[in-house]
Amino acid sequence: MNDDLIYDTRFNENEWFVIALFVIGTGIIWLFPRRFSPTQTTFTMLFGITVGLIVDHTIQVPPFKLYDIGDRAKYEWFDVFSYVMYAPFGYWFIYWHERFRLSGFLTVAYIAFWTAIAIGVEWLGLKVGLFHYRNGYQILYSIPIYLFVQSLTLGLYRLVFAPSRYQKPRKSLEK
Repeated sequence: MNDDLIYDTRFNENEWFVIALFVIGTGIIWLFPRRFSPTQTTFTMLFGITVGLIVDHTIQVPPFKLYDIGDRAKYEWFDVFSYVMYAPFGYWFIYWHERFRLSGFLTVAYIAFWTAIAIGVEWLGLKVGLFHYRNGYQILYSIPIYLFVQSLTLGLYRLVFAPSRYQKPRKSLEK
């Protein structure tokens, strides 16, 4: 495996893509009505970043080394910033799910819909040179990853912020 690969040496489309996703995604948050407490907002945004880091580092480092991010195979300072672009996705994923009060089969369809969005964004990332596949990796391999990550995100959000967590237990009428 060649970790000295250089795909580009300029500040260009891939960096602007990351900046645009973050600025637009986060900027729109300020235009919409607040649905979450500051704790919930922080959770959704940080969870998006954290999951992105964990999953990317799991399949991006040896022995797998299935793709590279950015201009080089080795990490650069901007690669760290590229994980921030996942923050608004985590927020919007939970925002719309809560806004529409989805459950059951609609939640499954919603996760599939967001998987399609993620695949679209990844495809754009490929086109602008943000992602560089290696060792036979293909975009379709990302589908089960997104399905898992979004299911995990929603499940943990519900676990942490379930309304029942904040209700006081009823005192038993039996003695």
